[in-house]
Amino acid sequence: MERQYEKRKKMVYQFICDDFYVPMKMKEMASVLQVKKEERQELKEILDALESEGKIHKTQKGNYVKGQGNRLTGIYQAHARGFGFVSIEGSDDDVFIPEEESGGALQGDEVEIQITRGAGPKTGQRQEGKVIKILKRGMSRIVGYYQKNKSFGFVLPDNQKFLQDVFVPEEKSKGAVTGHKVVVKLTSYGGDGKKPEGEVVEILGHVNDPGTDVLSIAMSYELPIEFPEKVMNQAERVAKPVSEADRFGRRDLRDVRMVTIDGEDAKDLDDAVSLEVRDGSFYLGVHIADVTNYVQENSALDREAKKRGTSVYLADRVIPMLPHTLSNGICSLNAGEDRLALSCLMKIDENGTIVDHEICESVIRVDRRMTYTAVKQILEDEDEEQCRKYEEFIPMFREMARLSSILREKRHRRGAVDFDFPETKVILDEQGRPVELKAYERNTATKLIEDFMLAANETVAEDFFWREIPFVYRIHEAPDEEKIRKLAIFLHNFGYTMHIGNHEVHPKEIQKLLAKVEGKPEEPMIARLALRSMKQAKYTPENEGHFGLAASCYTHFTSPIRRYPDLQIHRIIKETLRGRMDEERIRHYQSILEEVTKHASETERRAEEAERETVKLKKVQYMKNFIGEEYEGVISGITKWGMYVELPNTIEGLIHVVNMTDDHYEYIEDRYEMQGIHTGKTYRLGQKVCVRVMAANELQRTIDFELGKEGD
Repeated sequence: MERQYEKRKKMVYQFICDDFYVPMKMKEMASVLQVKKEERQELKEILDALESEGKIHKTQKGNYVKGQGNRLTGIYQAHARGFGFVSIEGSDDDVFIPEEESGGALQGDEVEIQITRGAGPKTGQRQEGKVIKILKRGMSRIVGYYQKNKSFGFVLPDNQKFLQDVFVPEEKSKGAVTGHKVVVKLTSYGGDGKKPEGEVVEILGHVNDPGTDVLSIAMSYELPIEFPEKVMNQAERVAKPVSEADRFGRRDLRDVRMVTIDGEDAKDLDDAVSLEVRDGSFYLGVHIADVTNYVQENSALDREAKKRGTSVYLADRVIPMLPHTLSNGICSLNAGEDRLALSCLMKIDENGTIVDHEICESVIRVDRRMTYTAVKQILEDEDEEQCRKYEEFIPMFREMARLSSILREKRHRRGAVDFDFPETKVILDEQGRPVELKAYERNTATKLIEDFMLAANETVAEDFFWREIPFVYRIHEAPDEEKIRKLAIFLHNFGYTMHIGNHEVHPKEIQKLLAKVEGKPEEPMIARLALRSMKQAKYTPENEGHFGLAASCYTHFTSPIRRYPDLQIHRIIKETLRGRMDEERIRHYQSILEEVTKHASETERRAEEAERETVKLKKVQYMKNFIGEEYEGVISGITKWGMYVELPNTIEGLIHVVNMTDDHYEYIEDRYEMQGIHTGKTYRLGQKVCVRVMAANELQRTIDFELGKEGD
């Protein structure tokens, strides 16, 4: 019997693979193959078996075709409209999954897929696939809005990518009532027409309670809020004042004039700078808090810091990587207090070339805690009050500004790309409500610190690259050839060209492009598209250079209070300086750095997404106060479903095409334009328009505009 089954299975497969085969449904196939009615169940089993083996594929219309490509595994990313994408590790292109081919996969699931249609290089179509198997569920807990019915409840997920409500039996509701934001643990993932089911494990507060909104976002990204008691106790024990024993063997730099320069509300000050000018050379010191002195490898503090990966800066709170007793205390370079540091001391010539350097363990004492605003007022505004207050530091600040300019120009000459997008600063009242939105200002002071930190990071990375010992690098790979090719085609439509040599692009070409579009209406869109064509920077033990900075070696050395890779780097540096980097320690770092860097990159992405979602939410809450108000904005994006308009305060909203009622508008894809078919009226990227605020949806975190009086 088994031999007969295998024979028939082989025959069916050969039939489907035949060159003359026309895709057909099982019923049609049974007719062509003259399969008897009582044997059709077996035919279905054969087709199912061939499909599960990846040899054939059932299309959306129910037709069977020969399978295309091998099976792949990846992470499923759901879309609010029902379809999804699977990101494959090592591949830059996601695989599109139609809604009916998702196989019950939910956001974040690890899935096995089969490619059903290859990419079309000429048409620009991406690969399509179907989910064959769910290997591992990605989400075990959901944060959302609880809605109570008579004998049960539902949780409406905050995450728009989790497309189904979660059913909660009354006995598992923990007493939640309508309006509560809750964390629900999934007990069933649903399927076959059933909703996912879960139990409430935590009530975060009422939706209208101050802070509940941001806490909900933090919990939905599984950000660890509280520190375990063991970690807190250890932090208290190690946070002792600097002693004579701590200073032993360190370079004493307490007499060197130095300052910290940070934002007004910064509390974790992990970098200080010093500068002297002698014999035509700049002697720049970048002094970084020696956090590793307090966070020993494999201690409870270290394990917690590694798990968190990074501090997370949300609109109304900071979720620190280390407890405040360390991050705001003994590890913070507070003015007038002895602190342990790692110092990168650089000698820089008039051309910005670092001609000599030394990295050492030091003890320092910061002279002044400066703010970006105060330094900017001194250097740019020549504010009398600030100049009088910091009179003795003004010569150093002016030399710092001169060195900063030299370093920046040198970086520019080699081709470093500077994407200067305005970040949003959200001003909240005591209730956590947004009262003002404004763009973060980049000024002389912020650029100065940025330039000095970049110099130190490059110097440390190059030093340890040539030592040929295990290290953590911050890399930014060259853009994918296909994405750059698409960008070049887009640019051509706007009258710009970009040189692509030997199937790759030099960062200087991106830099030239940004210079060409500077001040033009299309600048924001082209800059964003150029940025999207880039790969994301990440941490790795292999030095592959940094494309955006046009640097051959780069690392993150300057923020060990808030980034775990910097902490890891400091350990390697200190062991090397102390002569302890023997074969055993080299093998140790070789064994752990792959996993450390992968995890650090993942936690960085998680933090960025949570920060972005918080800002989006606060923008929506802010605009709810201005429904019906009119503003002038700039068209920042055009798609087939409408036009995105950005306001001067960084708010972006959508004018949906259905709300453009004065004509029927069509999307002209190759020119990124919206054109009325009757009036011929055309809207283009970068064009100024007057918009009226229609709606602000907190759940979906979207803002809707319509054309205002000038656009009517």
